[in-house]
Amino acid sequence: MPGRWVVRAVYAAAAALTAAGLARTLWHGVDQPGNVLAFGALIVVGELARWGAVAGEREPAPLGAAGALAYALLGECAGRATSHGVLQVVAVVVAAALVGAVPHVARGRGPALDHVARRVLTVGFAAVCFQPLYTSGELERRLGHGAYYVLFLLVLLVLTALCDAVLAAAMLHARTGFPYGPLLRDELRALLGIGSAVCATGAVIALAVAVAGLWALPVFCVPLLLTQLSFRRYAAVRTTYRQTIASLARATEIAGYTQPGHARRVAALSTAVGRELGLSGTDLTVLEYAALMHDIGQLSLVDPVPDGATAHLPAADQRRIALLGGAVVRQTGVPAAVAVVVERQADPYREQPLPARIVRTVNAYDDLTGGSGSTAGGALGALEELRLGTGRDYQPEVVESLARVLARGGLAPVLPG
Repeated sequence: MPGRWVVRAVYAAAAALTAAGLARTLWHGVDQPGNVLAFGALIVVGELARWGAVAGEREPAPLGAAGALAYALLGECAGRATSHGVLQVVAVVVAAALVGAVPHVARGRGPALDHVARRVLTVGFAAVCFQPLYTSGELERRLGHGAYYVLFLLVLLVLTALCDAVLAAAMLHARTGFPYGPLLRDELRALLGIGSAVCATGAVIALAVAVAGLWALPVFCVPLLLTQLSFRRYAAVRTTYRQTIASLARATEIAGYTQPGHARRVAALSTAVGRELGLSGTDLTVLEYAALMHDIGQLSLVDPVPDGATAHLPAADQRRIALLGGAVVRQTGVPAAVAVVVERQADPYREQPLPARIVRTVNAYDDLTGGSGSTAGGALGALEELRLGTGRDYQPEVVESLARVLARGGLAPVLPG
């Protein structure tokens, strides 16, 4: 993929910074080993707290991230100036993260390389922006130790979080080819959750240790641990909700109305096409749920449609099935926007919202490439037939977006079944 050079560049920068930090620390030894042990232990505990993390969390080790940021922003400990510098910060963070990751690696659940590279670069960014200014005395001369100093730390943490969001979106864009703008919006939206708690805790720990010493570490970690627990429970509830929808969508397959895997394939392709067209956040979730449940109206039919291929039915029959499906969806408790997409998937595309246009196009593609009604020529033949239907049924931009997604061979993650 053409954008892979971005990923390689990020990996190379993180590796170079790590090598420099470890080499400097091994050559000169560690400054203030008590601080190193305390913050290293905090990061290790944070990494170990990945146990039980819900898959898909943006920050799977928030306590470790907060500890790393606090060490990068540490200028004093109990009133005594620190002297660890930027490279020691990187070395300690990497070494502690590796120690904390050992049990996870042993279980085959080690941290993703993308996350590790981002952690190294963002912590390095924070340390580079803070440590030289503090060590030189420039911060104290200009800001003192009052409100302006605290404001400086908060601004620096915001910039660090933005740096991490930009890196995460860039790497995901390079791997998937999805538009960068919506990916960045998703990352920035995620910062309002656990990301803001991580930044706030990092600043509080740095300030508390400067006054009270290392005993402040366990005290000020408790709020983040409780926040982490709350986010995990919320994420677990969301995962269960999504699995329930996926199970409900399989009812048509179990009853023999649709081909096995049809709903999941349509959901995966629809989500990929939605990202390609710039959907993100709630809009993407609505699209995914609607794609999973788009055929549920077939359960109201006396005689099943052959292979469940509604794309071959007359427009009136498609419309009736869509309305029946919308009525069923409204009884499940999912957002009303999902039912609207299901109800309007059979309308002329100029009258449909974008998610309905996507579901209709992708559903037709899957119907045309599988089952007894499949089109000669496979995927290329199906795309050509969709292009012939762009006068009324399928939006040309959606069809071409589907073609690009298929050409890349990459699908968005599907729900666990």
